[in-house]
Amino acid sequence: MHKKILRLSFLLILLPFLLMTFHETDANNDLVYYAKIDSEVTKGLSEFIGRAISTAEENQANAIIFEIHTPGGAVDAASDIAKILGDTDVKTIAFINHDALSAGAYIALNMDEIYMVPNATIGAAAVITQNGNAADQKAQSYWLAAMKSAAEQNGRDPIYAMAMADDSIDLPEYGAPKGKLLTLTAAQSVEVGYAEGIVANKNDLLNKLGYENAEIKQVNKSWSERIAEFVTNPFVVPILLTIASLGLVIELYSPGFGLPGIAGLTSLLLFFYGHYIAGLAGYESLILFILGIILIVVELFVPGGIVGFLGLGSILFSIILAGKSIVFMSISLFIAIAVAITAMVILMKFFGKKIKVFNKIVLSDSTSTEKGYVSNASRTDLLGKTGTALTPLRPSGTIIIDNERIDAVTEGGYINSGARVEVVEVEGVRIVVRELVD
Repeated sequence: MHKKILRLSFLLILLPFLLMTFHETDANNDLVYYAKIDSEVTKGLSEFIGRAISTAEENQANAIIFEIHTPGGAVDAASDIAKILGDTDVKTIAFINHDALSAGAYIALNMDEIYMVPNATIGAAAVITQNGNAADQKAQSYWLAAMKSAAEQNGRDPIYAMAMADDSIDLPEYGAPKGKLLTLTAAQSVEVGYAEGIVANKNDLLNKLGYENAEIKQVNKSWSERIAEFVTNPFVVPILLTIASLGLVIELYSPGFGLPGIAGLTSLLLFFYGHYIAGLAGYESLILFILGIILIVVELFVPGGIVGFLGLGSILFSIILAGKSIVFMSISLFIAIAVAITAMVILMKFFGKKIKVFNKIVLSDSTSTEKGYVSNASRTDLLGKTGTALTPLRPSGTIIIDNERIDAVTEGGYINSGARVEVVEVEGVRIVVRELVD
C-alpha cells in the first residue's frame, strides 16, 4: 500500500514536467516559412511567391509569413500573386516592415492576417501608366473592384481599400479628404480592422502569433528569380532592348566580332531568359526568334531582301510575344529601333563608317586600269600602219598587217577585199581603217 502511494506521489510530481515536455515538443513541431517582398512587384516576384507557397504546402507548414516593404509595381503581377495567395490552404501572414504601397497594399490585403511595425504604412494604390499618368477608366474600374474584393474576402471594411485607389472617397478623419488617396498608419490600420496588431520586429511577431518555438525556414530568391525580377521590370525592358539594338548595329560597322556584339547578344539573352523564367515567354517566342536569326543569315547569301525582312519581322514579333503587354512591348521596341537608326546615321554621316559584315560576302575589288588590270592588250602599235583587206569591210571585216589577221572596221564606208588600207584610229580593241587611194 505504501509502495503504491509512493509511486502515485512520484507520478504526480513528474506530471507537470511531462506536460511541459509534451507542450514543448508540440510547439517545436510547428513549421513556419518566412519570405521577403522587398522589391517592386513584377512577374518575377510572382514566380518567387508561388515557389515559396508551394514549398510551404509540400512541407505542411503551419503558416507562411511575408515581410513586405515595397513601393508597388505592376498590376498584372499583383493580380497573379493575389490568385496564388487565394488558392493556398496555408495560413498567410503579411508583416509590413515599413511600407506596403500601391500593388503592395493589394497583396497584403489578400493575406489572412496583417501585422505592422509602428512606423509602417499601407495604401496609396492608384493605377498609373508607365509614364506616370493616371490609367484609363477601364483599368481604374477593374483595380477598384479588385481592392474592394481583397478587403471583403478577409472580413475587412472595403471602404478603406477603395479609398486607397479612389481619391473621390471622402475620409478626412484619416487624412484622406476628396482629392487625396488614403494611406493608413499602423495605428489607423488596427483601428479600422486592417491590421491584427502592431509589433516591434520579427521576433515580436513570432511571439504574438505563438510561434516563438516554431521551426522558422527562410525562403530566399534564387539567382534566376532575381534575374527574372530585374529583367521584367518595366523600366529595364526598354533599356535592355536599346542596348541590344545599339550593340548589334555598332557591330555591323566593326571588323570581326567584339564588345558591342557581345553586349547586344547578352542583352537579348537576358531579356528572353528573364521573361521565360517569369512565365511570360514561351517556346513559341524562342522558336520565332531563332527562326528570325536563321532567315537573316540566309539573306546574306540569297539576294532579294524578302527573306531578310521576314527574319527581322520574326524577331520583332518574338520580342512582342515575350512581354505581357503588346502595347508596352511595342513602345519599348520603337524606342530601341529609333536609337539604332540614330546610331546608324551618326556612324555613316559623321564618322564615314561602312558596314563591315558584308566585306566577306560582297565582291568589292575592281579590275581597274589604275590597279594594273587590262581586259585586252591595247593595239596602239598598229596606228599608222598599212595592210590589205582580206575580206570585204562593210563596215567590219578582216585585214592583214605584217601577216597578222586583225579584225577592223571602216569609218563608215565600204572597202573591197584586196584593197590597201591604213589604220587611222585605235580605241582599245577597235581598229579603224581607211582605204588608200593611189
